[in-house]
Amino acid sequence: MRRRAMAKMASAGRAPISALFYHRVADTHPNDWTIGCDGFERHVDYCRQNFDLVSLSEIQNRCTTGQSYRPAVSFTFDDGYAENCDFAIPLLVSHQIPCTYFVSLQNILTGQSFGHDLQAGQPLPVNTIKEVRQMADAGIEIGLHSLTHIDFDEVTCRKTLKREITDAKAQLADLVGHPIRYFAFPFGLPKQLTPQAIEMVHEAGMLGFCSAYGAYNLVGQDPFHIRRIHGDGNFERLENWLTFDQRKLLNQPVIEYNLSERPTEQTARFPIASLPSTWTSTAAIHPPAETT
Repeated sequence: MRRRAMAKMASAGRAPISALFYHRVADTHPNDWTIGCDGFERHVDYCRQNFDLVSLSEIQNRCTTGQSYRPAVSFTFDDGYAENCDFAIPLLVSHQIPCTYFVSLQNILTGQSFGHDLQAGQPLPVNTIKEVRQMADAGIEIGLHSLTHIDFDEVTCRKTLKREITDAKAQLADLVGHPIRYFAFPFGLPKQLTPQAIEMVHEAGMLGFCSAYGAYNLVGQDPFHIRRIHGDGNFERLENWLTFDQRKLLNQPVIEYNLSERPTEQTARFPIASLPSTWTSTAAIHPPAETT
């Protein structure tokens, strides 16, 4: 039934696009935000065999143009764990698979382990600026995951928003020598996706933001909001998501925000003129995902 439904959507140019997010790929110190190397390679092999592998800008392009004739997957990472450079990133680069790597800038600058690892009693190494720059030079798109991995549900001060998003974006671009075009919200649940923070992402000149609560990207949806699915270590759950379970379209949250003006970056692949100044964004949230 799913194969037939997917084939029907694809023939109409409306095949769903999934964006997977990971945190750490390693075989040591397992935790809820780590997947082993063999498990990650299984994900990569499965996706190579069954989907177009695309960038975030191609997700936006397909959602906007209605030319999605094959189901697709995009790979992303959050936080910036050093072990990702040992196996996961070289694997993606060797297969020329598009990937966006979101980093929390302050941790990268200081070398301080992430707060959730410290709370768990297991500090883990983070990427260095040199590693992030090398990834960018190898073709990995570097994105921003805020300055301090802040919970935007608790932020109302515009000065703080500017420091966490706009200023951090400019600093990260200078450090890696490449433009920073995308932002991923820490935690990434609907309550963190505040209109004020989304507006700041837009004012900073970025082309889109990523959530992390589990949803598909579908033709006709708001392309500024890229919805992501956890790269689940349980392969059966991952396969269930990627074969497009229409039940997951139920109970969709409504995320509303206003964009005062449109982005102007010339590298955008989707038609900027088609973006309205006001969006009501909906996406599936069944089941909700625990994220960091």
